[in-house]
Formats: sequence, C-alpha cells, structure tokens
Amino acid sequence: MFGALVIDKPSGWTSHDVVARMRRLAATRRIGHLGTLDPMATGVLPLLVGPATRLARYFASEEKIYEGVIRFGFSTSTYDAEGEATSEPAPYAIDRDTIEDLIVQRFLGEIQQIPPAVSAKKIGGTPAYKLARQNKPVELQPVTVTVHEFRILNAEADRLTVRVRCGPGTYVRSLAHDLGAAVGVGAHLESLRRHASGAFTLDRAITLEDAAQLSAEGRLQEKLIPAAALLPEIPSEIVDEAAIRNIREGRDFNASPFLNTGNSTRLKAVSRSGELIAIGEQKLHRIYHPVIVFPAG
Repeated sequence: MFGALVIDKPSGWTSHDVVARMRRLAATRRIGHLGTLDPMATGVLPLLVGPATRLARYFASEEKIYEGVIRFGFSTSTYDAEGEATSEPAPYAIDRDTIEDLIVQRFLGEIQQIPPAVSAKKIGGTPAYKLARQNKPVELQPVTVTVHEFRILNAEADRLTVRVRCGPGTYVRSLAHDLGAAVGVGAHLESLRRHASGAFTLDRAITLEDAAQLSAEGRLQEKLIPAAALLPEIPSEIVDEAAIRNIREGRDFNASPFLNTGNSTRLKAVSRSGELIAIGEQKLHRIYHPVIVFPAG
C-alpha cells in the first residue's frame, strides 16, 4: 500500500491507538498520522501508508477545520471535559454579542497562545502531559498561531457551538479556556470534531469498523488515496521509463514547456501508469532535482 487513508477517529482513542490498529489491519508497520487529535476529539485523522510516510514533511503547514462545543461556567485542568474543575462553577447565560466582540478583538489572525499543560508539547524533551501527570511544574511558553475563522454557529444557555479554521499548532482547547478567562467565568471544550486537515475531509473518511470489514474482505486498498493524488498543490509531470531510470539514479528531470507549474518550486514525477516516482525541487528553470525518490514497487 502506497498512499493515504483517512480515518474518522472515534472518541476515547488516542491517535497512536488508531495507528496501531491500522498497522494490524493493513499488515504494515509503515503507517504514520498527520497531526494528533486529542482522545476526546473525533473526526479526520489522515494516515500515510507505506513509502508515502516519507511525504509527511510536506503536510506540516496545513490548515485544520473544527466544530466544537464550548461550555461556560468553569475551567478544567485539561481545558476540556476530561479534566478536573479548576474554578468554582458560576452560572453564565451567554451574551452572544459580547463574545463575538471578544473573538474579533483577541482571537482572530495571528495570536499568542499558551498550549494546555496536558498536551504533547515538549519541555526539555519530555511531553508536557507526562510532567503534569507526575505533578511536576509545567511552564509552556506562548507560541504564535493563526486563527483564520472563529465563528459562532449556535448559542444556547451556557454552551457555544463554534467553527474554527486555523493553522498548525493551534489548540482549540486553549481557545475555549482563554475565551472563558476573557469573559470572566471560566470555560472548557466540551466536544470537538475535526472536519478537515488540509485536503483530507470527512467525506473521504472511514471508521475503524469500516476499515476492519474492508481488511477482512481484502478490499482496504479501495479506500487508499494513491500517493500521486496527494499534495494536489504540487504540479505533476508524466515521465517515461528512461526518465524514471535517471531519477532513480539521482539525476535531474525536466518539466514540459506546456506544463503550468504556477508558483510551485516543487514537481511530482509520475509514471504513465500513475505511480509517484519522486518529488523534485526546482534547480533551474523547468529543471528539477529529485529530493525524495520512491523505489519500484
């Protein structure tokens, strides 16, 4: 298998749990996920399979889209519903106009955000959540993240349903916690569902139950997104057998003068049968050097 699978992660599973399960179902150790989802969260978890794991570097800057429910009234140790309350419950009837003003003023664009203490962020090489569980001090520094959209979908009693479109490294849990602090009553993330991670969307996702059934029937390959179809923003050049041999020997390859490469400095070399051969970086005008080369299947 050489490509990507999109899993609809169930609540209660870690991203690593999903990877471990899919390694058994796909009968390969070469599977990795593209961006951790918290155990409580559900939704899009893209997995690279087989040699496609080498493409992970190109997905690091992809946007994510979430829908979630923020509950106001008290904060928690994890910034979500799985943590212990860290403030006294205080009744709060949502004032939608006030919250929308706060979002515009403080939570859109490039903002400074402190990740949750219970997170995978590392302190001296140790994940913060491990230190927190050992009751050791966790001092995470603010990081710059980008929130492109933070929109209220519904407001009812003490709960706010929101849609968030954000850049990599953004914690929706922290948005919920910080919004509660700004309001002055505390808040936490009650539920979260990821609808998209870059080009990977829920309509392409399968459940673990689906994956198990397809694996048992020998049909899991049907849900695989071929490697050549990944990274659609990188143009593709169809190469012949002579060019493939040269690429696999580390030699440069050319882009057709008729190919519109736009502003991309990268090019995918794809065989006539649709197999991804290499990713090239621009060296000269329409000349690319292969930086990732995939062996013959």
